[in-house]
Amino acid sequence: MWDLVVVGAGPAGASAALGALAVDPSLSVLLLDRHDFPRDKACGDGIAPHVLDLLAEVGVTGIVDDWTPVRRFALSRGEAGVDRDMARPNWVVPRTVFDQRLAVAAQAAGAELVRRRVRGITVGRHSITVDGDLEARFVVGADGAHSVVRRDLGVKAGPVALAIRGYAPTPPGRAASQVIAYGPGRQPSYAWSFDRGDGWSNVGYGEQLTATRPRPSRAELLAQLETLLPGAADGGKSWWGHHLPLSSWFWRPQPGPVMLAGDAAGLINPMTGEGIYYAVATGMLAGRAVADALRSNSTDAGTPYRRQTNRLLGKHLRHTALTAQLTGSGRILDVGIRAAAADQAIFDDLVELGLADGLITRRLLRALAQGFL
Repeated sequence: MWDLVVVGAGPAGASAALGALAVDPSLSVLLLDRHDFPRDKACGDGIAPHVLDLLAEVGVTGIVDDWTPVRRFALSRGEAGVDRDMARPNWVVPRTVFDQRLAVAAQAAGAELVRRRVRGITVGRHSITVDGDLEARFVVGADGAHSVVRRDLGVKAGPVALAIRGYAPTPPGRAASQVIAYGPGRQPSYAWSFDRGDGWSNVGYGEQLTATRPRPSRAELLAQLETLLPGAADGGKSWWGHHLPLSSWFWRPQPGPVMLAGDAAGLINPMTGEGIYYAVATGMLAGRAVADALRSNSTDAGTPYRRQTNRLLGKHLRHTALTAQLTGSGRILDVGIRAAAADQAIFDDLVELGLADGLITRRLLRALAQGFL
């Protein structure tokens, strides 16, 4: 009988293990992942400094020190554009590296990592059975966009985007920057080029799936990337398509012994496609909720997890959903970009909103209203 079984050992899963073991190092924690590490994962690879702040709370430091920080951030849509320094630098670290290091940190803290493709869970009165032969007091589903744990809990998936990602040589004009170029039509649709600092960039294009465009092809996605960021894909390799479960107005974790974190919980910022911060934050809170529930001899970690995640992300998620709805109008998006170009403080607000847990501030709202009127 394991105290905690975590399905998925990416950033959300490893963080769940780290969060639980930071509270009680004696817990038995099992990480299950269908791949051996290191393994690739389709992603923009952006690591906000807020992620490192969270990891430092559980004793994980220096995890990206050998990678080059990126301070410039550029947003554009047609002729509207802004290119400024961020208040704090980001990092662009391939998931083959970042996820491996997090998994190693979780094992160093006391978790056991086993390669296993989980087929399903059954929630019983006193425990959860994983695949019919593993017993756990608590389970965290951190198994990505197509989560088996979410399916077995009966939680419906929300809006989804489709993206393609590759690695290409960094052109001089986009060096030392994270660049997002929004498409001319319905939002969200954007191309990106994130310089890793080693001569290569993570590049890609994604858009929300709709009834009128439910399944864009690889060729169509790459064509949009070329249109929005000409030359970004030249010399590219390791192309990989992936689904992005976008966050929406409300996220309400269920009570009980099973929790969802990261992509499995449908937590991808619709403005920017950012998901690493959400994954680490919710994974860590889920792990802590499990440790606290075990300490108080409770079978319900989901209720305190809901309170804690709502305290951290509830208002932010409502603001990103509102922003996504507003920026469905290209005019509002253009106004926001131009306001950020004119004012460093508004730019900083947008970065916080798009890459971490920021809110629509009064000055940002005022700038949008004035620009629109």
